[in-house]
Amino acid sequence: MASVQEQTILRDPQLFYWILFPITIVMVLTGILRHYATVLMQSAPQKQDIRAIREQRNLLHGIALRTNLNQLSLSSFTARKNYLVAAYNRGEFLKDQENKGKPPANPMTDPAGMDQMMNMLKGNMAMMVPQTLIMGWINAFFSGFVIMKLPFPLTIRFKSMLQSGVMTRDMDVRWVSSLSWYFLNLFGLRPVFSFILGNDNAADQMAAQMGGMNPAAGAGMFAPGQDPHKMFLAEAENLEVVGGQHEWVLDGVIERLLAAHN
Repeated sequence: MASVQEQTILRDPQLFYWILFPITIVMVLTGILRHYATVLMQSAPQKQDIRAIREQRNLLHGIALRTNLNQLSLSSFTARKNYLVAAYNRGEFLKDQENKGKPPANPMTDPAGMDQMMNMLKGNMAMMVPQTLIMGWINAFFSGFVIMKLPFPLTIRFKSMLQSGVMTRDMDVRWVSSLSWYFLNLFGLRPVFSFILGNDNAADQMAAQMGGMNPAAGAGMFAPGQDPHKMFLAEAENLEVVGGQHEWVLDGVIERLLAAHN
């Protein structure tokens, strides 16, 4: 039986120390600097009106009920749903009752909205500018180098991700180029930043890019220019729709438990 010959590449061992280590160290230091720069650039939080907090929390209440409807019995879910739908339709939780049904105010005239947009702009700048500079530095000095080989097998789908900047068709997928090492560090240094800066840090690229994909997190604050009354009406409609899909997780649990032990 013929054995598969492992692919080997003759390369200078010093590449491992003069490329891999500098890229990793620079990205760790850049993440730490980005964290402290983001903290320094953020504006001081303004005191929030209790009515605005009540408005936001009650919208989150509806989202949490819709997300976890199967954790409640049908009667409990129906009672909560009916209460929230009726309150949403009446506009009971609105901060400004007199603005119900009116178009949202111009966010450019809202100091809180301007503050929020400026903080978002500062955060995007603190994230994009270092990425651009590091990518330019790697392309200028380390482009085209193969620096290491992963010790575990991978499928061919990883080739484009691990060998960016190295145009070879027959190279083993486990070889990693210098540019790919940058992308691996970009999303793989999360435990390092959590250990150095704590869990709530501004250096975590993955958290920064995934933060907007959580609907509950995005609904906690009304974006500038959005009409809260329309958001309440939309959530009331969502609750009515999911009400027909209720299936309590404890329904028939005793019969299922007995059947599993027989």
